[in-house]
Amino acid sequence: MADSAKVSSVDAIEAFRASLVLYLAKAKPALEQVSAEVSRTRAWVQTSQRAHWEHELKLRRRKLEEANAELFNARLSQFQNSTLLHTMAVQKAQRAVAEAETKLAMLKKWSRDMESRAEPLLKQIEQFQGYLATELAKGAVHLEQIVKTLDAYTETMPTASGGGAARAPETAPSGPTPATLP
Repeated sequence: MADSAKVSSVDAIEAFRASLVLYLAKAKPALEQVSAEVSRTRAWVQTSQRAHWEHELKLRRRKLEEANAELFNARLSQFQNSTLLHTMAVQKAQRAVAEAETKLAMLKKWSRDMESRAEPLLKQIEQFQGYLATELAKGAVHLEQIVKTLDAYTETMPTASGGGAARAPETAPSGPTPATLP
């Protein structure tokens, strides 16, 4: 193992730490937004859309019953023209009922599929949120401690000019001065 480490820029470590903190600040809300969007979509499919199509199916079945009753009355009265119109109305109502039944069946399938597909992904998001909250946050704190330690070290370390910090002054045109750690 090396006896010393050559640190050329404490500012680079600070910049990386600042970028890490910024990343954490942006990533947490983004992951929360994804989880919330999945929950909203699940509720939309399982609750509101299902209720809508169940209600729509009930209405369409009622219209089909009415069309069948009108066709029955037309057949009893022996009007050929009205029988044809009523038959067409019954067929239209049957297609509408079939469409509503198909959509309701698709919603039930989507609900099952959504659960099986979204749940593993949501678990991964939760794990990543935990990683962000613990490990990366610890990393940012550790980087801050490293910077403080390096600053303290460079302040006590004499340089070739007689004793200054290894960090370049803000107004200096040249880059940072390297510091060698024993």
